Amino acid sequence: MAKQCKYSCDSAAETLEWIKAIADFIKPFSFLINAHVVNFFKDRLWEAVDEDWLQCLSNESVESLLLIPSGIVQDHWPTSLKEFILTLKSLFYPREQADLKKVFPNFQPTSLNSVLAQGMNLKKKHEVEVLSDIVSSVASAVRADAVIDVGAGQGYLAQVLAFEHQLSVVAIDACSHHGKVTNARAERIKKHYMAQMRKFGSGNQRLNVPQTITCNIMSLETLKSLTTMSSHKGDFQQPKSIEQDLELGLAGRGSSLVLAGLHACGDLSVTMLKTLLECEEVRAVISIGCCYNLLSEEGFANAQIQYGFPMSCGVKSVNLSLGKSSRDLACQSAERWKILGKDAGLHNFELHAFRAAFQMVLHKYFPEVGISPSIGRQGKALRRKQQRKIIKSEPQAEESTYSDLPQMACNMEEACSVTHSGESEAGNTLGVGSDLDALFTKMSLDTGSTCERTMSTYKYSLFEKFCQSGLCRLGLKPSDDINFHGIWKEVEPYVGNRIITKC
Repeated sequence: MAKQCKYSCDSAAETLEWIKAIADFIKPFSFLINAHVVNFFKDRLWEAVDEDWLQCLSNESVESLLLIPSGIVQDHWPTSLKEFILTLKSLFYPREQADLKKVFPNFQPTSLNSVLAQGMNLKKKHEVEVLSDIVSSVASAVRADAVIDVGAGQGYLAQVLAFEHQLSVVAIDACSHHGKVTNARAERIKKHYMAQMRKFGSGNQRLNVPQTITCNIMSLETLKSLTTMSSHKGDFQQPKSIEQDLELGLAGRGSSLVLAGLHACGDLSVTMLKTLLECEEVRAVISIGCCYNLLSEEGFANAQIQYGFPMSCGVKSVNLSLGKSSRDLACQSAERWKILGKDAGLHNFELHAFRAAFQMVLHKYFPEVGISPSIGRQGKALRRKQQRKIIKSEPQAEESTYSDLPQMACNMEEACSVTHSGESEAGNTLGVGSDLDALFTKMSLDTGSTCERTMSTYKYSLFEKFCQSGLCRLGLKPSDDINFHGIWKEVEPYVGNRIITKC
């Protein structure tokens, strides 16, 4: 039953075959991949989906739904649905972890000391440890004179490459604040290493300190200009602008450079690859890209002259067009959905349902707002908080009841009221988030003691408060004319069976 990936990138012809197969598969489903979840109710998106699929999935368990992005199907599903999911799975690009020691025989990442690791969380520390060793290996193999850290942020990677691997590094970032933080952090690290050198009698050894350049790399030409600068071996005085960088001529022609990027966002990774092809000084690129949804795309509004997508002639040849919603969807992690679990999965579905229903409120009563406005990151914050609370509450789950829900609803009424003069909007919405989170957690820990009608009432109450919170975030004043209950009745049949616990 399971279809394994039968495609390969071993040759240009095989790669093109794979690209064409993907394009042929997704084009008939463009209505699905170009749809935005917030418009689910407003645009009645379910009407474009096969009725057999809807009937099947509406009665499926949450656990089974969470496995769909990983290409896992159930035997009793319609044949056409199983074929769709399994064909999609066969087109996945494999995500197996590579054996880095096979690629880089000398690969041996060292654990960062507390001074270099200051400010890093465990994930960032792991990424920097691994990537810095890879960059060092590649730089040695191509005999690079310097490494350019593109999109350096606060300089974590650049500083490890400079202080630990003794490479000449230029850290480039668009944010001047990041440049200042990088410099200040480098000074603290330098003092530590100088003290260590004096302690062990190697005080004459020279330390490499990353050079910083503040520059918004909006084009290939900008990065190419920067790569024509080799590293300056002495003290470096920060130029006031990119124009001054170019005038200083910090680099002579013929230098050998490596471009490195950890989470090079959107078009930045594309620009790095193009620079490798067009700039002879650049001998290698090591880039961990991110935010592919922010790629500029040919044929869409606000795209630049040099588009980030499509980049290859192969993709251009099949006339594959994605769009913002499709790229957002492509950034979803199947693994994250798979490991969510029932409670977190339900919570996730609830938030999406409320946001889509809230869009109906905006469309009907506030058409001037525009398309799909952001109402903040309250959904992600709620999910994280809920997961922590569920873990803490599991031992007491059997004793939890809904006895205090009426009081919570009352508190939410106060918290979600429109800000009056002298009140802070930020404080208002913060209170709303806290009470919404508490109510979500209570519902997730239900033991079946509350009947469906009561749950439905509180689901509507929660939806109304969610809408009031969203309006507050957008600076809009709820009016008595808004029929929240009427909108809820329209959408409840599509969320009730999935999120209401029956008696």
